[in-house]
Amino acid sequence: MQTVLIVDDEPNYRLIISEIVSDEGYEVLTAESAEKAMPIVRETDLDLVITDMRMPGMDGMEFLQEIKIFNAELPVIMITAFGEVEKAVKAMQSGAFNYLTKPFNNEELLVSIQKAVNHYTLVRENLRLKSEVSNRYNFANMIGKDEKMQKIFNLIEKIAPTTASVLITGESGTGKELVARAIHFNSPRRESPLISLNCAGLPEHLLESELFGHEKGAFTGAVALRKGRFEVADTGTIFLDEIGEMPLALQAKLLRVIQERTFERLGSTKPLSVDVRIVAATNKELKEEIAQGNFREDLYYRLNVLNLHLPPLRERIGDIPLLASHFITKFAKQLNKPKLHLSNDALRLLERMKWEGNVREFENTIERAAILCSDDCIEVADIQYDTSPLNGKGHDIPLSLNHLPSDLKLPEFLDKIEKELIVNAMRDNNNVQAHAADQLGITKSLLQYKIKKHGISKSS
Repeated sequence: MQTVLIVDDEPNYRLIISEIVSDEGYEVLTAESAEKAMPIVRETDLDLVITDMRMPGMDGMEFLQEIKIFNAELPVIMITAFGEVEKAVKAMQSGAFNYLTKPFNNEELLVSIQKAVNHYTLVRENLRLKSEVSNRYNFANMIGKDEKMQKIFNLIEKIAPTTASVLITGESGTGKELVARAIHFNSPRRESPLISLNCAGLPEHLLESELFGHEKGAFTGAVALRKGRFEVADTGTIFLDEIGEMPLALQAKLLRVIQERTFERLGSTKPLSVDVRIVAATNKELKEEIAQGNFREDLYYRLNVLNLHLPPLRERIGDIPLLASHFITKFAKQLNKPKLHLSNDALRLLERMKWEGNVREFENTIERAAILCSDDCIEVADIQYDTSPLNGKGHDIPLSLNHLPSDLKLPEFLDKIEKELIVNAMRDNNNVQAHAADQLGITKSLLQYKIKKHGISKSS
């Protein structure tokens, strides 16, 4: 239960506001002056302070400043008399969450309270998640409290000190290169190079040159001697990404390097010795590639001494709040938006999306949303995606922008979508608001507000 402190020297206003707020399920504390309120602020876990602007002794502005010194994040709603709007604006500039002008209606008060409490809940959750990310659930820039990710972290700690070859498997975007980096930088080879090469997308002769180097004149365009990745990685680690794309002829040469620790540059017959740990990664099923004749079985077993399989993001949805907090912190710094945060509705949407591109897609989505959001709060409308589960049952949202009127404005379009979703949810749940809110992934009170906003009736 959230706790609200109401401070007003007028007993009637104090009583009226207390009744309205407590009827909505909040725990209410009251004080008749700022001086009597400050000990409550210091000693109680509050979610919101509502205070009158004009009070004898310490006035509302001074009270606000004292609150912000003690807890800069605690939201404060200022109540002002008609004609004191200029003071209220100054209060907002000093950190007040909102202001209400007397007389105000009950709905206006409750909406303001709900926004303030929700905002503070998000702020505290973000602080908690940041603490978790920096302490328990962050390993070498990989984020995860899911049991599968914790097992990965434990395996890396065991694998890293050895010299054995490692094969990292998993879908694209799951963070295979991060795992390779973690293995290297937690190993005795950390002071030596970590050299990476993506085996996909290069013609065979160029890939061979990249791996093993070439002598001057070895082929057209080889105007000087060039060291290959293996030679540069000597005493360190080489990370071969997309190993399943390597041509069979090069697979044989790679097998020799693993077995004999020697190779020759293109255009040379002089063997070069090398001490390199090999970490490879693939998003392919290599056993299927072996069965189809596309991958050497003997190479597979040489690479797969130790195996790490990274789960897709859809199998660790519980990590999404942590990942969101991590990337929001990252992009808040890059975009100079220090107060950037995520709304509850936006977080619920992120938790219900498919993430076929895994963490890489998730990071790109957060970056776009951080850029597109008009203020410091990322809302549902800021999250751009192709397809997403509508109700957690695997259905895609059937939206097509191809035939929309050219003069249709974004707010009007979003309102139409929101109203249709609410009408459908209410119909699906026989007009039971609690169930409809759960289906939509929002709170019941927010649903009630939106029903009033769109003028939705039970017969809609």
